[in-house]
Amino acid sequence: MNKKNRLKLSGLISLILIVFLFFGAVSCTQKLKITEEADVLVVGGGTSGVVAAIQSARLGCKTILIESGSQLGGTMTTGGVVFPGLFHAWGEQVVGGIGWELVSEAVKMNGDEMPDFTKPTGKRHWEHQILINGPLYVLLAEEKALSAGVNIRYYETPLELEKKGDYWIVTVAGKGAHYKIKTKQIIDCTGNASIAALAGYNRLREHETQPGSLIFELEGFDYTTLDEKEIKILFEKALNEGKLLRTDGYNGIHSILNTHAGLSVQHVKNANSATSALHTQANIDGRASLLRILRFVRTIPGCENARIKKMQPETAIRETYRIDGEYLITVDDYISGKVFDDALSYSFYPIDLHVEEGVEPKHLEEGMVPTVPLRALIPKSSENLLIAGRCVSSDRLANSALRVQASCMGMGQSAGVVAALACKLEVSPLNVPLAVIKKTLREQGGIVPE
Repeated sequence: MNKKNRLKLSGLISLILIVFLFFGAVSCTQKLKITEEADVLVVGGGTSGVVAAIQSARLGCKTILIESGSQLGGTMTTGGVVFPGLFHAWGEQVVGGIGWELVSEAVKMNGDEMPDFTKPTGKRHWEHQILINGPLYVLLAEEKALSAGVNIRYYETPLELEKKGDYWIVTVAGKGAHYKIKTKQIIDCTGNASIAALAGYNRLREHETQPGSLIFELEGFDYTTLDEKEIKILFEKALNEGKLLRTDGYNGIHSILNTHAGLSVQHVKNANSATSALHTQANIDGRASLLRILRFVRTIPGCENARIKKMQPETAIRETYRIDGEYLITVDDYISGKVFDDALSYSFYPIDLHVEEGVEPKHLEEGMVPTVPLRALIPKSSENLLIAGRCVSSDRLANSALRVQASCMGMGQSAGVVAALACKLEVSPLNVPLAVIKKTLREQGGIVPE
């Protein structure tokens, strides 16, 4: 065989191989089987997802919880924001149920004390924050989920959604896993409304988003022995020389050196978890900031032996996407304490929009307690799909308060109840009678707006 014919034969073989591999891949995709069935699929094991899944399972629904990470709790545990407030407003508890059950058990088991909720806080809302042990919360959340019968699937994420009649077919991939789930109802607790987006529903987001924070703690020095005037001069010098960024310690040098559990002293610009690439960059930027901080602190007289005591594995994210829901909660709705006919839970927190330079909370007027309607948990024109957590349908200012953990726990429990009832009644969430939803929520320990 001459060289020309050998080249032709080689090309033909290559073409055959390409065609074989292509159709083989298509064939494998087509043969992907439904290996799991559920009444309710909860995607995202963060603040709202944990509560939603436990609630759904406690009401007798076969529930699967998919979490792309390695543990439950999300912002509160992996992100390290271990103060899940606020559960009380104006001397009364406004968020209860499963979220409160988890938090109060964590406080008791760790030997901690609750704040005095009868004491008015005025503009010092942090005095009602409950500090919890994050790792303990992980353990309790997992135990409660498993005890309720939740099927937890770590290291997995949905790739595709297909609506077939009254069911969703969800293609899932993960470590050594690639399969399909058939489910009646889905609760999107991703924090990014990513499941709603996969299903083709609209999402809302401003061009600029709030910065994130990498939670850390330093040790190896005694702050009380430091010359406060000198360290302020050194701090400003480092800023002017570009060795530090203002966002590395937006409250000043004292906040860097006085770090303690859950305190956010650092801002990570453009922190976003909507895609793996964006989330990766947020984590890289947060860690680079901490390295700048550590190098600077070790130049301060008395801090030469400074070291990292604690660093969270991820930058905590404040804002990405929100759903375009059947109702959009406005900041006017929020600050006026509007009680909707379909309100299922309360939210109580100041308007808390973080910007690069810091944050100045805008407190609610006395007596105001905002509410969250069912319609804000449902993407517009959707069926058999709910969301819970910070991607609730809301404008940006309202969302800056709605995103905190206690509020998200209330939404999670509401979504868990609605999804379970929708399964049992074989209807879409908007068609579940409100009276039945509210009655069930109260029976499950939830606090329902009157």
